[in-house]
Amino acid sequence: MSTTVNAAVFAGVEEPPRIERITLNEPGPGQVRVRLAAAGVCHSDLSLAQGVLPQKLPAVLGHEGAGTVEAVGPGVTGLEPGAPVVLNWTPPCRACWYCENGEPYLCEHGLDAAQQAYGKLGDGTEVYPGLGTAAFAEATVVPANGVVRMPEGIDPGTAALLGCAVLTGWGAVTNTADVRAGRSAAVIGLGGVGLAALQAAVLAGAGPVIAVDASPAKRDLALALGATHFVQAGEGLVGEVQALTGGRGVDHAFEVVGSSTTIRAAWDISRRGGEVTVVGAGALEDTVAFSALEIFHQARTLRGCFYGSCDPDRDMPVVAQHVRSGGLDLATMVTDEVGLDGLPDAFQRMRDGKGGRSLIRFG
Repeated sequence: MSTTVNAAVFAGVEEPPRIERITLNEPGPGQVRVRLAAAGVCHSDLSLAQGVLPQKLPAVLGHEGAGTVEAVGPGVTGLEPGAPVVLNWTPPCRACWYCENGEPYLCEHGLDAAQQAYGKLGDGTEVYPGLGTAAFAEATVVPANGVVRMPEGIDPGTAALLGCAVLTGWGAVTNTADVRAGRSAAVIGLGGVGLAALQAAVLAGAGPVIAVDASPAKRDLALALGATHFVQAGEGLVGEVQALTGGRGVDHAFEVVGSSTTIRAAWDISRRGGEVTVVGAGALEDTVAFSALEIFHQARTLRGCFYGSCDPDRDMPVVAQHVRSGGLDLATMVTDEVGLDGLPDAFQRMRDGKGGRSLIRFG
């Protein structure tokens, strides 16, 4: 029996989503259908809607979600209807070179599901799942390895944030950069991922922990989540950060915007010999320039970070323990809760640099 749900459908680049009914395919071999409880609105969704990141259209976007398994397809084991789960938008195959060499977040097949239609519009047009997950809908169909059991003791709504913002931000600090106690850190960009990275730096014992954003309205939120200082992005950024770090700059700078301007800023506020981790997803044509001499002389490390270098099966229980103990505060990260029809406003808040994470709650 077919399943029809309300979904936010994106028909074209820069077109606003339309809330309409779509019919989901029944779960096939190795697939599950998940009834969504909540979905976080990530900047990557905005980038997909704007065409900055590629996506087949028409599509239902949304890749940060949590809910309950509703049905399983042939061959699925270890999951049953009623199981609470968090979506994993880059599920590892466990068999490719990257998976076998300890980098499942770079799996060759992690985004395969996004290339396959998963349902139909009312007129019969096939619709694609954004990043293979399609969380901006009441329900979705995903690969069985595209879900992780929801840890116990976590609110089913805010648990959605675990699927991207928290794993990415926490993982960037913990896995990718391996920040140690006593090291100084700065986080540029205080959206959902940046706020998770900020809290992870505090958990790691970093100090000072400097929050940076273009909007001064983010100050109180950053300080509430453990930042020791807030600095507004702009011409005086380098001098202010150096003044807080003995004139050197920070040991670790995290860029969580996805812009050549902020990548360059992260480089400039790092100390000589420091480390810069680029977490934000930028545009293909947006290039960053460094002179050959400064790369040599500054002896800094510049690296990218995909999905926080995380393996959700390994890292989700660790992150959940931090949530239960209060070390990671998901509720404070959520500054706006909306229904599915509030998605355009959530996108506009991101464009305007307002608030932390917007959360869509279903039912």
